Amino acid sequence: MADYDVIVIGAGPAGYVAAIKASQLGLKTACVEKWIDEQSKPVYGGTCLNTGCIPSKALLDSSHKFAEASHGFEVHGIQVSNVGIDVPAMIARKEKVVKQLTGGIAGLFKVNKVEGISGTGKLLKNKIVEVTDHDGKVLTFSADNIILASGSVPIEIPPTPLDGEVIVDSTGALEFQEVPKRLGVIGAGVIGLELGSVWSRLGAEVVVLEAVDAFLPMVDQQIAKEAKKILTKQGLDIRLGAKVTASTLKKGKAKGVTVTFEDSEGEKKEDFDKLIVCVGRRPLTETLLSDDCGVETDERGFIVVDDHCSTGLAGIYAVGDSVRGPMLAHKGSEEGVMVAEIIAGQKASLNYDLIPNVIYTHPEIAAVGKTEEQLKAEGVKYNTGVFPFAASGRALAANDSDGMVKILADAETDRVLGCHIIGPSAADLAQTMVVAMEFSTSAEDIGMTVFSHPALCEAVHEAALAVNGHAIHIANRKKR
Repeated sequence: MADYDVIVIGAGPAGYVAAIKASQLGLKTACVEKWIDEQSKPVYGGTCLNTGCIPSKALLDSSHKFAEASHGFEVHGIQVSNVGIDVPAMIARKEKVVKQLTGGIAGLFKVNKVEGISGTGKLLKNKIVEVTDHDGKVLTFSADNIILASGSVPIEIPPTPLDGEVIVDSTGALEFQEVPKRLGVIGAGVIGLELGSVWSRLGAEVVVLEAVDAFLPMVDQQIAKEAKKILTKQGLDIRLGAKVTASTLKKGKAKGVTVTFEDSEGEKKEDFDKLIVCVGRRPLTETLLSDDCGVETDERGFIVVDDHCSTGLAGIYAVGDSVRGPMLAHKGSEEGVMVAEIIAGQKASLNYDLIPNVIYTHPEIAAVGKTEEQLKAEGVKYNTGVFPFAASGRALAANDSDGMVKILADAETDRVLGCHIIGPSAADLAQTMVVAMEFSTSAEDIGMTVFSHPALCEAVHEAALAVNGHAIHIANRKKR
């Protein structure tokens, strides 16, 4: 008889949610996690809570408040002088938020009767999980079902080896104890733009080096163009087509790094006090699977699964960053719920077409569904509705009117195919569209819905009306 009904390896958003849900459904569940704190106690939450989503948002919010106090209050008639930043205090607040949330998961495990097992988990054949604790002791456990949720780690590149002090990854960028005078960021993706924004707001001169020529190629390009304009105005020096080829740490007291890169004009060099390398993440699976366990991985290290996260081996599933699809905490969490329900004998699925994506710069960038470029490539006929926040009474009252809402709808059925937003509270506004699109809403449906006034959500209403040339508060474009 197996020790457990379910063993989950990994306690990030995918793993801990899967474990809690499985236990709630009456399954005897354990969750293996290798992270520990300075007192050698287990720490749950994975990258998201400890070194990713939550701490970065804490710093984004703190730095935004500093930027507002420094040069955003005057328009409201508020006079503020001698604004300063205590970086260690800001970092300490971030740590407090992280500790509160990770401790909360430990409490949820206790309430839901999930057994935590501390150590590094590895799947062996015949549904055996080997756990090596932090003293090197090895234990084995068996389960009828295994859920692999090992997460991901930052990608390192040969030209910029990390030293943990001057050249750091996204984790190290959350621990700076002072504002660097000049900061280099390699990668103009989600993480690079968010971390670059944090330190730019606090006074650093930030240069973002991106190897490809396109800015945010996965984003609707009308939105991406607007984002680049706004972020450049805020002070980010974004250089596209800049491929980093080498880096040299400075010797002596004047710590820093010289970065060599190539762009359309040839080879160039830039000096920085700090350098953040954030060129993406890779699945953490190289130590997760024994050679004979039977689970297949692809050439990039992702575990191969079907639409229901089954590995093809009976009772063995994988979820989150270790499998195909966007590396998003909420995607992993919903996969964890789906798998737990399947194990419990329920019918469950996940609509991968409607997973929202957000970049937490200011203004936020959020999207769900198809981009205009995707629809063109697929040959889908569509109508477009755009409404600028500059025409929103609520946004203007808040002095936060950069950006727009863009809605794409099928030209024949009027069904909404995509929603793309850059602007205040974009994440929350886009989420309302996720719900609407889940129920196959049409642009007309949204246009006929009553929205409160004055509110930012009116921009969504007007964009939906604009799809069919019925916007009230802007001039309508002629339909194609």
